[in-house]
This record gives sequence, C-alpha cells and structure tokens, in this order.
Amino acid sequence: MSKPKRIGILTAGGDCPGLNAAIRGVAKTAIVKYDMEVLGISSGFLGLINKDYINLDESSLSGILTMGGTILGTSREKPFKKKSNLTVDKPKLIRDNYRAMGLDCLVCIGGNGTMKTAARLAKDGLNIIGIPKTIDNDVWGTDQTFGFDSALTIATDAIDRLHSTANSHKRIMVIEIMGHHAGWLALYAGLAGGGDVILIPELDYDTDIITRYLYNRAKKKKAYSIVVVAEGIKKPKKVNSAAQYIANVIEDETGIETRQTILGYIQRGGSPSPMDRLLATGYGAHAVDLIARNDFGKMVTKKGETIDSIPIEEVGGKLRLVPTNHPAIDKALGLDVCFGMKK
Repeated sequence: MSKPKRIGILTAGGDCPGLNAAIRGVAKTAIVKYDMEVLGISSGFLGLINKDYINLDESSLSGILTMGGTILGTSREKPFKKKSNLTVDKPKLIRDNYRAMGLDCLVCIGGNGTMKTAARLAKDGLNIIGIPKTIDNDVWGTDQTFGFDSALTIATDAIDRLHSTANSHKRIMVIEIMGHHAGWLALYAGLAGGGDVILIPELDYDTDIITRYLYNRAKKKKAYSIVVVAEGIKKPKKVNSAAQYIANVIEDETGIETRQTILGYIQRGGSPSPMDRLLATGYGAHAVDLIARNDFGKMVTKKGETIDSIPIEEVGGKLRLVPTNHPAIDKALGLDVCFGMKK
C-alpha cells in the first residue's frame, strides 16, 4: 500500500469570512475521505519561512465552520518581493521547509497576491493547489470568491440602516465600501441597498453630473439620497477618503447637508454567510480531490453552478473587474441610479 499523502494548508493576505470553513473543507475531506495527514501552517507564507505549523485532526476542526477569521492566522508576507537589504532567500527557505516537512502538496487559500505567489512556488517545483478568497470578488478565473457574499450582506445592512437616519435628517449620506480596483461589492451592495448614486473604480464619473442629479432629486421633493462609493474610485492624489471627497464636493456644490460613513474592516469580520460556508466547503473538498489525483498546479474555480479548476499560472497578476457593460449596470440605469457617467 502507498503511504498516505501529507498536505499543508495556509491562509494568506487579508482575512475574510469563510477561511475557517475552507480550512475545514480541505482538512476534513483529506482526513475522512483520503486518510491524509494535514499540517496547518501559521501566518501564511511566513509560517513556511519559519517552519511554524501544527497538526490538524478532526477534533481541531470541530466548531470552526461558523467562525470568522482564521485559526491558522494570516500575514501579507510576499516571499518573492525583492528588498535591497534582504540577506535571506525566502523562496529557497520555503522550498527547503516544504521538503523538510515531508509535504506532498501545499494548499494556499488567498486572494490575488496569494495566487501570484502560489504560481511562483508551483513554477519552482512545489505541488500547489490554490483556493480563491476575498471580499472584493476580483480573483481572475472564477465567478465568485468566498467572503464576497458575507461582505455583501454586511455592506447592504449598513446601507439599509443609513436610509432611516438620512430620512430623519433630510440629508445626503455617502457610504464608502471596500474595493481598491474592483467595484463588485459597491455595485451589488448599492443595488441591494437602494443606493441613488453608485461610484465604482471601473467607471469614470463627472462630479458635475452627480451634484446636478442630487440637486434635482431634492427639487423633486425627494427627502434624502444615498451615495455608495468604492474606496478605489478616482480622486485627487492628496485625498485619502473617497467618501470624504465625494461628500465635500456634494455639499459644496448643492448646499445640501451631506455626511459620510466609512464602513472599513467591519466588512471583513464576523461569521460567514450560509452561502460562503457552502462555497468555501465545496472549494476545500474539490481541492483535496485534485490532490488525490495528483492534479497539481491548479486553482479551484466556480463557473455557474460547477466547481472546477484552472491552471494557477493563468491567474497571477490578473484582476476580475466589473465590465463596463455589465447587465447590473444597465438594469440600474433603468432604475434611474446615477453612476456619474455622461449619457
């Protein structure tokens, strides 16, 4: 009989709801279905550099499905990033420790940066499987990352709550949603929360169009307005907050009382939604099926309702952005939602 495989799991980059569900999906499938040995690597790629890990068994996975965060910890360590004063060859340390730990495969759970690093490690000869996560939903090659649905629920709930205070004070409320490059979260939360103006990084906007739209709403006796902005929208270089910038412009140009709220890290915290638990679990189980078939160098993906995989080398360095002709944008325009675009 062949020796059971030994695999490692790490979570890297920013935390998001569903990481523990993914860890559980990988580890439990590996242990129960394939009798594999599972090592949990601490603090992302930093744990591989420092050879810091724990053994995972069924008891250590109990109760983590619904937990936010990650029991393994995470970091933004980028082992391939060049630094002039660097005296340690981090990629070599990772390769050496991978072999010293007796790993047959490393499962890397993370976003775009993690997939880029994972692809480099695969190119260096390590057996790698990637699992995509991020609240931004911007990992190329998959229709959805886990973490997005939970963040969407949180952001929409926040917008819902702003409606009542905006109405009470007859003012404009601007809420800033996460998303440096991709506007999926702001677009979907803005639509689900009944936003009147939605600004995303992929679409150029004109502040004159926005302020004229909001002023006309007030003239039509609309009691209040909700403006949803992604943090990564284009703005003056010296401006830190997208919401503050837009709120200042609106109040200065319309004379209507305007307040801003930055939702921030609340979007990444707490228990994952049922959909994210299902997606993370499904991704984890499929990752182990790939390992069992020795089908390495892949990232698990979701296309429609099907969980599949693509070569991880295709993913690194790319972003899944909102297409400017996305059907959701067209439908929103039909509802008189303003994106600040010239018609």
